[in-house]
Amino acid sequence: MSVQISSITEITSRVIGEVESVIVGKKSLLQEIMAAILADGHILLEDYPGLAKTLIAKSFATALGLDFKRIQFTPDLLPSDITGSYIFDRATSQFELRKGPIFANLILADEINRASPKTQSALLEAMQEIQVTLEGTTMKLSEPFIVIATQNPIEYEGTFPLPEAQLDRFLVKLAVGYPSIAEEQEILQRRRERRSDSVQLQQVTNAAELLEIRAVLEDIFVDPDIERYISELVGQTRSDARVAVGASPRGSLALLKLARARAALEGRSYVIPDDVKTFAMAALVHRIILEPDLWMKRHAAEEVVNSILESTSVPVIEQS
Repeated sequence: MSVQISSITEITSRVIGEVESVIVGKKSLLQEIMAAILADGHILLEDYPGLAKTLIAKSFATALGLDFKRIQFTPDLLPSDITGSYIFDRATSQFELRKGPIFANLILADEINRASPKTQSALLEAMQEIQVTLEGTTMKLSEPFIVIATQNPIEYEGTFPLPEAQLDRFLVKLAVGYPSIAEEQEILQRRRERRSDSVQLQQVTNAAELLEIRAVLEDIFVDPDIERYISELVGQTRSDARVAVGASPRGSLALLKLARARAALEGRSYVIPDDVKTFAMAALVHRIILEPDLWMKRHAAEEVVNSILESTSVPVIEQS
């Protein structure tokens, strides 16, 4: 294996630094996205329009050297518009496959909740099995395969909220947030200085090296006490009186993978409790269904996860 844990920090720092040349003041968010990509997961970005969600996805694809495709979800989008279909070629008198945009390494599913459930479900097989089935023929997708989906949290007219089964396919749910006044001024200054809307980014790594890095993550040590801590956090989402349906074991696995990824980003060969705590919100908030009386309360799910974090005993791990 040519990639070592010690070199992952350097590679990922360069990737994040390249994206930061475009995205101002969001280093913590970019680190979370980088960790999710290393952990072989899909990402849901939920925030207001104009906060560079699309630009973030495209910038990561460029820096990572991945084939990038963008799908604009609309009410009239069909499943075949995503997966592709067989077209009859009169010249050869045969049906030929016209591959859809799903055949790429990094897919941006823009405003995913605007498409019908039938179209949304076209992503399910691809996200979970890394394959698509057309006319009874199953075709593997190129790896790595990453879906970054976006949705607007305030516009619900003409939208189709993602069902829990599909939300569970996303490793993390993240928000971008507005920039500060100083950060917004820097955005304006950078645009003025480069004299163009477009930004040229440099490729830092490639798909093959990213797959090697993911393999290295499997060697990162996880203490049984850390595994117990993860299980207790997720278990409390099922017993909390404010929660109707708690997180499934997929939530536990998500925390394990993300904790390992954060350890690798920091150059460690072992997981510490802070690795788990850092991603508890992003990994669990979209995996719990609240009791009906809390549905209209903003940030109620975040408050539940925060209280669970505060009430769960943190293991003491001796670092060697």
